[in-house]
Amino acid sequence: MKRIIDPFDYANQIMKAVKTGVLLTTKAGGRTNTMAISWGTLGIQWNTPIFTVFVRGCRHTGPMLDESMEFTVNIPLEPVDKNIIRVCGTLSGRDTDKFALLGLTPEEPEVISAPGIRQLPLTLECKVLYKQQQTPDCFAAREPLRHYPETTDDIHADYHTAYYGRIVAAYIIE
Repeated sequence: MKRIIDPFDYANQIMKAVKTGVLLTTKAGGRTNTMAISWGTLGIQWNTPIFTVFVRGCRHTGPMLDESMEFTVNIPLEPVDKNIIRVCGTLSGRDTDKFALLGLTPEEPEVISAPGIRQLPLTLECKVLYKQQQTPDCFAAREPLRHYPETTDDIHADYHTAYYGRIVAAYIIE
């Protein structure tokens, strides 16, 4: 069962959880993947409630988001097993089924194809309205560039893409 909510009534809980890690889930090509994120914004743009996520193109989730253009943000309401966030932040969905490995329970979505996750019950279903890759020449200050060290390894070789997702459903899985 799902209890429909206004995400702004939970803004404080959502943003506090983002600081410590929530899950971003997408589905494309018949596969579902989830990854840990600790960057994100809840807000209003174009008179629409949105949640913006930031994903590097080298991550398995990046191409999946580009294909599906939809995602869920999965947020705990109680302390969550830190191993869930650690595993989802370190293992790639290219070669790991994180749902099976961690015993995560997908919850049928209301509007989009990407599921919620029962263990992180506050769920935002989002459809991408706009995306934009960040570029070094657009940074007004040098401080954010510390997140992009000069390197040749694939993990740090690209900047994040911002995906602005219109919140099309928000609920708590009960």
